[in-house]
Amino acid sequence: MATRTETKSDNLSATQKQQPSEVAPDLDQRSHETQKFGEIVKLPNGLSEKVCKDSVALLNQCLADTITLRDMYKKHHWQVVGPTFNQLHLMYDQHFEAQVLIVDILAERIQLLGGIALAMAADIAETTKIKRPPRGREPAAVQIRRLAEAHEHIIIEARKAAKAVDEAGDDGSNDVFVSNVLRTNELQVWFLTEHLVAASPVSA
Repeated sequence: MATRTETKSDNLSATQKQQPSEVAPDLDQRSHETQKFGEIVKLPNGLSEKVCKDSVALLNQCLADTITLRDMYKKHHWQVVGPTFNQLHLMYDQHFEAQVLIVDILAERIQLLGGIALAMAADIAETTKIKRPPRGREPAAVQIRRLAEAHEHIIIEARKAAKAVDEAGDDGSNDVFVSNVLRTNELQVWFLTEHLVAASPVSA
């Protein structure tokens, strides 16, 4: 008669068998916020805490508006119809990708100044100054008009912010506002509005 071979697991006690595996994730992680929104962690960047705090506030406002514009581009990319569908569908997505890059540049600038970047949709909706579009579809010409208005708002505020941070000595933030935010938005609004000239088939 065959006998059962004793294995190593047979020798483990009941307590040992009930213990969780050492590689099982411990999901019971709880803590308070390590840095509250609006607080600045002073870093050795040659700027005063006040300068960093003021710059972060301007950058976060621009971030909220840029995220809103970015998402508006994706909405219109999905919803556009009409004889210029292909051109607008592709242009909207190209502009979306450029705005994605600006979002990351703004957020990283905020963090390296010792601040906290806005990130969640609810916080963006509460902060942005760009008018919310309807959920439904609009004509392509109206989509372009909305996008152009959002660009102009960001352009105006970026110029103001660039001057403010320049006067405060924050050259890095000035470069972000001018080289990334301002120049990209000026270029994109030009591409957009050329679709609304009299000879264009795009109209409401």
